Amino acid sequence: MLNLFAAPLLALCAWLPLAAAAEPASPAKPTGELGQFLGAKDTPHPDWFRESFLDFQEDVNQAAADGKRVMLYVYQAGCPYCNRLVEHNFTQKDIHDQVRKNFDVIALNMWGDREVTIVDGKSMTEKQFARAIGAQFTPTLLFFDEQANIVLRINGYYPPQNFRVALDFVAGHQETKTNYKEYFRQRNPAPGPGKLRDEDFFRKPPFDLTVKARGERPLAVVFEQANCKDCTQLHDKVFANPATREIIGRYDMVQLDMWSDTPVTTPDGQQTTARQWALDADVNFAPSILFFDTAGKNIIRADGMFKNFHLQSMFDYVLSGGYRTEPQFQRYIAARAEHLREQGIDVDIWE
Repeated sequence: MLNLFAAPLLALCAWLPLAAAAEPASPAKPTGELGQFLGAKDTPHPDWFRESFLDFQEDVNQAAADGKRVMLYVYQAGCPYCNRLVEHNFTQKDIHDQVRKNFDVIALNMWGDREVTIVDGKSMTEKQFARAIGAQFTPTLLFFDEQANIVLRINGYYPPQNFRVALDFVAGHQETKTNYKEYFRQRNPAPGPGKLRDEDFFRKPPFDLTVKARGERPLAVVFEQANCKDCTQLHDKVFANPATREIIGRYDMVQLDMWSDTPVTTPDGQQTTARQWALDADVNFAPSILFFDTAGKNIIRADGMFKNFHLQSMFDYVLSGGYRTEPQFQRYIAARAEHLREQGIDVDIWE
């Protein structure tokens, strides 16, 4: 279990210099005309969300007294993934009923200025708290037990079939019996015979991923599984995009079956298997992508649903070195979108 309430706040950093790599493939407009910003969706929150004073110890205690657990929902205005969670997942009758029965949902604005009191009594703003827990995506969901430990964290949007498993894991106190990855596999047995979808840019084995063995290029490790609908969408809708493929060409790309015993030497020199690495890295969703810089340091990861602009921006974030001056990916991606629009290029965050 993780207790992140005591995590130190990151120092405020200046905005990053923007790289212009992997611009979306949309025609530029006449000089001086701003590109469109498409795909944003504002989302009113359901009236059954808990009205909280954002005193987390109080919230956890009250939820426990009611036989519930706390689900902290970190969002931002205009986020289409947040919209999908609220208007698609939470409107499924079984999900709606289970959440209301077993959880107090508390919404926290990633950029908000409301005061948050964490369990050790310290206070900070919503945006400071989001930075303290390293929230890089919205929605970010944190599920707390009765001792204010984080028993599960979801970075990004999970479709209903996977979200149901997460809810059952936390509501059923399954963290006392197993880890989430194994629980997910119990609920979704091994995919059976089948091969991963290959791409011409994937590195072939053996998988020695140390800088010494593979050279000084950024690395992206794609964890997948056979017979995976979301993996197929990643290949068909994202990897097939010309702008995505262009920036991928600047990376060392590795594909691993998250359930396999394929030998791997990790960037930090550990000899392991794909399955064990996925377990150690808390990879709970297929597909997931781990991004490493040229020195082999893990900078960011992508879980859940993928869209072109967001994934291109993650590749660019590491490739450009933007993470060195802007630790918050959401600030980076907002600045990158504005940079492209100033060049007359349309940005669609939901394409």
